[in-house]
Formats: sequence, structure tokens, C-alpha cells
Amino acid sequence: MASISTLASSLSSLSFSSQVSQRPNTISFPRANSVFALPAKSARRASLSITATVAASPEEEEIVELKKYVKSRLPGGFAAQKIIGTGRRKCAIARVVLQEGTGKVIINYRDAKEYLQGNPLWLQYVKVPLVTLGYENSYDIFVKAHGGGLSGQAQAITLGVARALLKVSADHRSPLKKEGLLTRDARVVERKKAGLKKARKAPQFSKR
Repeated sequence: MASISTLASSLSSLSFSSQVSQRPNTISFPRANSVFALPAKSARRASLSITATVAASPEEEEIVELKKYVKSRLPGGFAAQKIIGTGRRKCAIARVVLQEGTGKVIINYRDAKEYLQGNPLWLQYVKVPLVTLGYENSYDIFVKAHGGGLSGQAQAITLGVARALLKVSADHRSPLKKEGLLTRDARVVERKKAGLKKARKAPQFSKR
């Protein structure tokens, strides 16, 4: 019983505090200087500018040189020239200018052999009127062509050259007409019809 009484007396001697701290205890760490400091708002942002220069290909340089050459030979452009002829074939239209020279042929500011892909037949079309009159090395040909394909353009140039030669001399009409070089070839591709595969080709018959 003595142990119980001593325990009770020890508990009564204890006192509990009801005061609660208004501010909880906080732990503060010293502020260290940051190694990676963010840039200030007032600081200008660095701008990265990349400039690339593309070297011109030899073909582009050649076209530029031919343009300068043609402009020097044809002051005022194609429309201001006297010896000029217009040829048409299929959907192609060619404006041709003749000038005294050594037989150069320039089509759309490119050499004729390059423009016509070295096709001997198309190159022959261009020079037929000059060869007929014996002028293959007496005139330079400058051409602006558009529409259709290369075959149609080559034949349009033929008619354009022949018509331009008529402005050189009226005596050229008889030999050119004899070769059929002054006739506009009106043949075109026939249009496709409804229900047919092409202009006249019927679909294959099927029994079942």
C-alpha cells in the first residue's frame, strides 16, 4: 500500500501547462547564393540568327548569262523586233525572232540542244526552214515557247521561223510553201467520248 500512496503523491505533484504557442517553431536555413541564377527581366534575350547561302548551280548561272545575252541582242524585248514570227502546233505557241548571226538557237533562255533534250528530230524541225533557203549559218534564232510538249513546241518553232523569213524577203514564200512549211498543222488529239475508253476505243465486251 505504501507504493500506491507514493505513486499517487508523485502524480499530484505534476502540473500540466495549457498554454499553446501561437507561432509554431520554424526551422530556418541560411540562404546560399545560387550558382545558376535566372536572368533579370530587364536583361535582353540573346537572339540566334542563322544565315545560309546556297551556291548557284552551273545550269542556273548559264541561264542567267543567256538572259543577259538575249537582252543585249534584243533591246526592247521580243515585241520590239522587226523580224518576228508566231507559230502554233497543238497547244504550243512559239514567238520567234531572227537576227543575223552564226546559227545559234536559244529557246526560253536555254540552248536548243539542252532544251529539246538532244532529240535530233526536234532539232531538225527548228532548222528546216533555214536549211531550205540555205541560211542555216546566217541567222540566230531566239524563241519564247509555252504550252504543249516539246514535240509540239518544236513544230511551232518551225512555223514561226518560216513566217519570220517571209519578213526578210517576199521571195522566200515560194520555196517555203513548196515544202509545206507555211501551213498551220491543225491536227489535234480527238476528245474522249462518254462510254468509251478513248476517243473511239470501246470497252472490252464481257458476255457475263
